[in-house]
Amino acid sequence: MTPKDTLKLWIDNFNEADAKGLSALYHEDAINHQVVTEPVVGKQAIYERFVEEFELAKMVCIPENIFEDGHWAIMEWKDPKGFRGCGFFNIIDGKIKFQRGYMDKLSFLKMNNLPIE
Repeated sequence: MTPKDTLKLWIDNFNEADAKGLSALYHEDAINHQVVTEPVVGKQAIYERFVEEFELAKMVCIPENIFEDGHWAIMEWKDPKGFRGCGFFNIIDGKIKFQRGYMDKLSFLKMNNLPIE
């Protein structure tokens, strides 16, 4: 499976709000670092973070561009409300080892009528 294939599975699971399916795509010691928060380390912690986030708001990932370079899959995305971001996924042996995402958390909170921290 190519990094691009893994990312497409990630998108499918994300859009289904399937935290279990998402976490299965990560290495046991993976790191998920969304730059608006502290890094989340380990498959179980990543699973728990997805559960928390899916409880907050309905989220949809519409890929605009997907690129692959070696062990990396890179995505520009938007959601139906026009919210945008990008993500970088280091994928080794079909599993995500490291992920970094960039988005504007303040805009996300406002668009979803969530409290501003």
